[in-house]
Amino acid sequence: MDAKEITKIIYKALDDKKGENIKILDISHVSVIADYFVIASGNNINQVQALADNVKEELFKLKLEPKNVEGYHSASWILLDYTDVIVHIFSKDDRIFYDLERIWRDGREMEINELD
Repeated sequence: MDAKEITKIIYKALDDKKGENIKILDISHVSVIADYFVIASGNNINQVQALADNVKEELFKLKLEPKNVEGYHSASWILLDYTDVIVHIFSKDDRIFYDLERIWRDGREMEINELD
């Protein structure tokens, strides 16, 4: 399964749990750490954790497990590392504070239909 397919599954998993402001950044031409970042927000700790849980469950069905998970218990910024795709799930305040979209502005923001 390639990074585009994984990214589509992640996007749908986040959307299914009402993740807000879901963004896909293609960072393949600016970094070697991954091909894509998927960034989303949740309204509270429970939703942030539910978003992460749903991503993990959907990818586990395909026998994919994250290489690393950070921040799950505090749930202000959960990072799920699937090697070629890194998922960042934020509380609203932390998303504004860390502003990954600005930091990684050299990456190209994509729409989900561009991955087809």
